Amino acid sequence: MTSALAGFLTGLSLIVAIGAQNAFVLRQGIRREHVGPVVAMCVAADVLLIAAGVGGLGALVDRHPVALAVARYGGAAFLVVLALAAVRRARTPSRLDPASSGPAGLAAVVTTCLALTFLNPHVYLDTVVLLGSLAGQQDAPWGFAAGAATASAVWFTALGLGATRLRPLFARPRAWQVLDLVVAAVMVTLAVVLVA
Repeated sequence: MTSALAGFLTGLSLIVAIGAQNAFVLRQGIRREHVGPVVAMCVAADVLLIAAGVGGLGALVDRHPVALAVARYGGAAFLVVLALAAVRRARTPSRLDPASSGPAGLAAVVTTCLALTFLNPHVYLDTVVLLGSLAGQQDAPWGFAAGAATASAVWFTALGLGATRLRPLFARPRAWQVLDLVVAAVMVTLAVVLVA
């Protein structure tokens, strides 16, 4: 039980930080577009990566820094592209009203969600390397992993479903502008941090 609680608290502390994936889940929750599949994909990805870290992949990745370097620069480029798209959305307020713009297709949402998850080197450092190494120090490594996976499920469900309560605020195009500019700033900051 102690290992599971440690895993839950550690996992929660790592996942709550505002990042591109969290911003995407928040945006989908506010728009009420494919929230279930987005939350499920984020949780499933975390569970898979945490299990891989506890299973020993973290040590393997740590020994091959070239793979992390490729992911770092590719992830940074992807974040810059997403930041530019957010700025473009912010410059066109009429397109920000969910009632006036059609919903995004499921395929596009799934592709973006998968890219934000698996092209982000921080996700590997947090889930595979860090959580994997911390789990190895526990009396019950898989209990630690279960706690971290539970934290992921709780966080993404709360973020995706809780964001719908913000919908009245985001009925105004100005609120979407501010959100998109914040998202763009976060993504550019993360891209700079990745390559610095």
